[in-house]
Amino acid sequence: MAIFLRVSIALIAAAALASCGNKSFAPGTADGKAGDGEKQVAALENTEAGKDPADPKKALENLSQDLLDKLKTVPSEEEAASIEEEIWDAWLVSGSATVDIMMKRGLEYQESEDVQSARDMYDRAIAIKPDYAEAWNRRALLFFNDGKYDEAIADLESTLTYEPRHFGAWIGLGMIFESIDRPEAALKAYRKALEIHPHAAAAQQGEKRLSRVVEGMPI
Repeated sequence: MAIFLRVSIALIAAAALASCGNKSFAPGTADGKAGDGEKQVAALENTEAGKDPADPKKALENLSQDLLDKLKTVPSEEEAASIEEEIWDAWLVSGSATVDIMMKRGLEYQESEDVQSARDMYDRAIAIKPDYAEAWNRRALLFFNDGKYDEAIADLESTLTYEPRHFGAWIGLGMIFESIDRPEAALKAYRKALEIHPHAAAAQQGEKRLSRVVEGMPI
């Protein structure tokens, strides 16, 4: 499900993040010895431990909100796709150098299918910066792909707590609810995504697929 991973990679699922582009559990432990990347992460993690960092990414957050405003109104799929790329780029910057390195490593591990190491990076990123929506979103993909739907839903809910207009998370919820035979909840999630990202193909397809079924059911 490339959606979770738009991002070149991003959450939920292939259509979600791809078309839309690609909380707390015990941290996983990476197998093997730490390489240079892990040593760098560990050093930065120790440096930041105990700090209460101010959020220096306000300008970037403002940028992502401006882009989300534009995403809702652009007339063409091409324009929407371009803006979506910028939004994903903005969401991948946490405001913490340590967390940014962890996320980079997590995505690299995920691409190489080293799920345990990716989980470890996302767990640690969340521990340091629990209000960082994209870390929750990326970890939800791991749970989703592992069939741990309750955990994935919980992580997506955390994503939406910190970024209510995270269209990838809404699409992810729709895909999960559809997978567990909750079509009404899935349809609501897809429609919520479309309010934010009207050109999201995964949400469009999900809404079309479920609207006739759900709206034909008794309330």
